[in-house]
Amino acid sequence: MLKSFLLGCLLLLSHSVFCQGQNTLSIAVQHKQQPIDNAVVKLLKPSDSTVVTTAISNTKGIANFSDLPAGKFLVQVSFTGFATNITTVEIPAETLVTIQLQASVSTLQDVTVVTKKPFLQRAQGKTIVNVEASVTNAGTTVLEVLEKLSGVMVDKAGAINMQGKTGVLVMIDDKPTYVSGTDLNNLLSSMSSQQVDQIELITNPSAKYDANGNAGIINIKTKKNKQAGFNGIATLSAGQGRYSKSNNSLVLNYRNGKLNTFLNYSMNYNKGFTSIYAWREYYNNSGAVTAILEQPTYLQSDNVNNTFKTGLDFYANKKITIGASFTGSIINRNGSGEATAIWRKANGSIDSTIGTYSNSFNKFRNTATNIYLKNALTTTQDISVDLDFLTYNIGNDQGFNNVLLATGGYNNASHGNIPSRINIWSAKADYSWRFGSVGKLEAGAKSSYINTDNIAAYEQYDGTTWKEDLGKSNHFLYKESINALYASIEQKYKRLSFQLGMRYEYTHYDANQLGNAINKDSSFARNYDGLFPSGYISYQADSANTFTFTAGRRLDRPAFQKLNPFVFIINKYTNQRGNPFFLPQFTWNFELSHQYKQLLVTTVSYSVIKNYFSQIFLNEGNGILAYTEGNVGQMQNISVGETVQFSPNNWWSVTAQAMYNYKKFIGFLGNNVTTNVSQLSANLNNQFKINSALSAELSGFYITGARNDIQELLRPTGQLSAGISMNILKKKGTVKLNVRDMFYTQKMEGDTEFEGANEYFILLRDSRVVNLAFTYRFGKPIKSAKRNSGGATDEMQRAGSN
Repeated sequence: MLKSFLLGCLLLLSHSVFCQGQNTLSIAVQHKQQPIDNAVVKLLKPSDSTVVTTAISNTKGIANFSDLPAGKFLVQVSFTGFATNITTVEIPAETLVTIQLQASVSTLQDVTVVTKKPFLQRAQGKTIVNVEASVTNAGTTVLEVLEKLSGVMVDKAGAINMQGKTGVLVMIDDKPTYVSGTDLNNLLSSMSSQQVDQIELITNPSAKYDANGNAGIINIKTKKNKQAGFNGIATLSAGQGRYSKSNNSLVLNYRNGKLNTFLNYSMNYNKGFTSIYAWREYYNNSGAVTAILEQPTYLQSDNVNNTFKTGLDFYANKKITIGASFTGSIINRNGSGEATAIWRKANGSIDSTIGTYSNSFNKFRNTATNIYLKNALTTTQDISVDLDFLTYNIGNDQGFNNVLLATGGYNNASHGNIPSRINIWSAKADYSWRFGSVGKLEAGAKSSYINTDNIAAYEQYDGTTWKEDLGKSNHFLYKESINALYASIEQKYKRLSFQLGMRYEYTHYDANQLGNAINKDSSFARNYDGLFPSGYISYQADSANTFTFTAGRRLDRPAFQKLNPFVFIINKYTNQRGNPFFLPQFTWNFELSHQYKQLLVTTVSYSVIKNYFSQIFLNEGNGILAYTEGNVGQMQNISVGETVQFSPNNWWSVTAQAMYNYKKFIGFLGNNVTTNVSQLSANLNNQFKINSALSAELSGFYITGARNDIQELLRPTGQLSAGISMNILKKKGTVKLNVRDMFYTQKMEGDTEFEGANEYFILLRDSRVVNLAFTYRFGKPIKSAKRNSGGATDEMQRAGSN
């Protein structure tokens, strides 16, 4: 069936290709006779300046258009740091036009004038979010930006899913983070959004990317200025919800001749809370209620975070670039909590009440070192090599004190010291060959090696003395290696363009749980490999309509932290444990999209996931419930998405997105389970230009009832935010004022089914916050030197960097 469908699509597209006109136009974009790649070239109607079609210049600076009608057009060429150029062309009289761009750097008291980017941009296979274009992002963390994006959802455990699917590979500057769950949550909530330039949402990555992440990739690209001279951006912000917050950042860059150095630093303080209310009912075999547990909980935290990235790029000559970067995070979180466990009889009357008082201290230290080499072998061939070494040192110290609130009641406590160290080595090499006018061949290899050392040391207080709790304590060692090869080819023929790729990955891991006086040693190992094809075929029906079909196979490896079978105490009646039998899940993704000009994008996608990851909630008796994660069967996901971008007038622009998901779960949890859910997420962003100095925003999102796990159903949630921005100090400074979640509607609420129990829960955070941010741009650009045979400065415009 699928083969017939694909064959039919190819035949239809092939027929359409050969039934169109033959007028072509090539625009060569240059600066000082040197090509500029990634410039945006638009063909406009002379009558009303509406966009006919758009292309991006390649590495030779050429933007190609085909099958154009005869007539006159306006050609608009834009590229960051250069003045926009508008030229008139006539087709078919002109087939190749060269446009020279001029640098737009203005030294208004040594300040670079910065143009405003649109909120969303579309490129082949990805959606690009320009973070700074949204006024309501000022003063927020990266995690808070992500949860506002359409199709992206952050659940109560901090896991990120996209397009209704869990399993997202999160990258920072094209590098995998290698952590998940709470650790990833801590990392992203420590980063200020002011550090970030763009966020790329890649739903069907090419073979060049790691195969991990069945829902796709979220690539967070931090700011890095490549302008010659010394430049900087400083941001100070203060926020007030129930508690105070502050997100501050500094971006510095110095570029002169063959050397480019940079620094990206942020310091954040965030005091917050989490309020949880749970009502849990226990049942006997006949379905009658036997007991009720009511649990109101209030958690408070103080977080101080420092993150930075620094490095240099050395342009040895026109062909060779050598660079190094160093990234680090220092995160300290102190927390305290009060919880009450009210046990009720079946009729609702109180049986007993237990108070739980907790405290925690979490230390998160991360460093990453990267060394890279890029060599332009010829004008059409490049090779690059990247070496990475990452470390994570995570310390978690937690204490619980349980008190029976009654005359003669008991007082017992537990304490856990849970340090973890993760070391990661990675090496990869990539080769690229550009042939013809638009053809491209890529190939490469990557190897990574991970080892972890995790200790869980618990002790218990019985009212008299502290004793080791060997039943919960363990020492877990884990080693993993992943080796990969890939190749892909990209080509365009008239209106038809395509990319086909194949990636092979082999994974091996060894795990060893060291024993103690109660628990014996245990170990387990696993090998698995797979082929992961990917690609797209795109057809430009006319100047306004483009159809694209993408497909790919991906996987999700269980996070090594989740393979560790140790017990993590959440409260007296709830535990979390790892699962050493956790298997990888594999996914096929298919997507058909239609783009109408820059106005409308429609997508229809289908995914089928084998060995689906789901939280599993277990009843361990004595009122204790444990949740773990494992494979429960299969999940099928059908989604329909719509993105609309338009301007009702010259002072108002609108970006609206909606995504509908139908998800069907087929699994086994003691017995066969089949369930489904239909959910809708919608996002609206309104940008208002009041005058040349003043702009405003009104934005929000809404998510209907949703299901990410077989046993848990989430209720609707959403938020509305507003902000205003003003340029001051002759456009050197910007002041932004915003309020996020102004009606305090962003809650996490749902129902969980356990074996022999059901639970209703609602979770609230300090999400309603007023932020005031001030950004100041400074620096002094260096006038471009006259080009010579060793002039590496111009090469920096086209050379990539990490």
